[in-house]
Amino acid sequence: MCLILFAFQAHADFPLVIAANRDEAYARPAAPAAFWQDHPDVYGGRDLEMGGAWMGLTRHGRFAAVTNYRDGFPKGVAPRSRGDLVGGYLTGTQAAPPYLESVAARKADYAGFGVLAGDLNEMWFLSNYGKGVEPVAHGVHGLSNHLLNTPWPKVTTGKQQLAALLHGDAGTLPEKLFALLADRSVAADTELPDTGVGIQREKALGPKFIAVDERYGTRASTVIIVHRDGGVTYAERSFGPRGAFLSEVSNRFQITA
Repeated sequence: MCLILFAFQAHADFPLVIAANRDEAYARPAAPAAFWQDHPDVYGGRDLEMGGAWMGLTRHGRFAAVTNYRDGFPKGVAPRSRGDLVGGYLTGTQAAPPYLESVAARKADYAGFGVLAGDLNEMWFLSNYGKGVEPVAHGVHGLSNHLLNTPWPKVTTGKQQLAALLHGDAGTLPEKLFALLADRSVAADTELPDTGVGIQREKALGPKFIAVDERYGTRASTVIIVHRDGGVTYAERSFGPRGAFLSEVSNRFQITA
């Protein structure tokens, strides 16, 4: 997952609104969003290579998502998969702060990550490149391949666009969020970050929606809208090489205490 834009307790009717793109190698097998057979209260996609997940929401309102932290080119395989961070929280019962503290204690086991965990009442963030477990304030936020709200162009513009959409027609919100996620525009070279991969790679990874080549790009766009009464709209579109549309899944379910 390389871009997560979300509004947390920033709208009178929707305590949580999420628009997210998952970027990954096309060859890595994955299952589209669905209720998990081994944990039927969890809804989200599944990494079929390591068994983890990049994002999900439970019938009890637990939410988690992870991105990788880009610091140059990959330096090797870490002992544990970052997808375990999402699955571990969604399938457990521990509150987010102690769960993330336990993750912080073993943060060296993972390649660079940024993880969000919480529910409709509180949200928390942790990165093994950050300052430790941090509370997420009410408002509009963005996470890409760095720390929370790092002002990369796609994060900054994405937050602005999401904030504007919250004031629009609620009936058209899902489609407008998908349109936001489909943006392939690239910022000027001088505005792009320098993460140690070179300017050409920074340009390729700069858009909200990445369609680099036949090997790597945006695999899924996900929109989640949680209503004040606990109703959830969860929609996901899947893509192949160079952004070719493959399929869409959509579901509605209810969060219960």
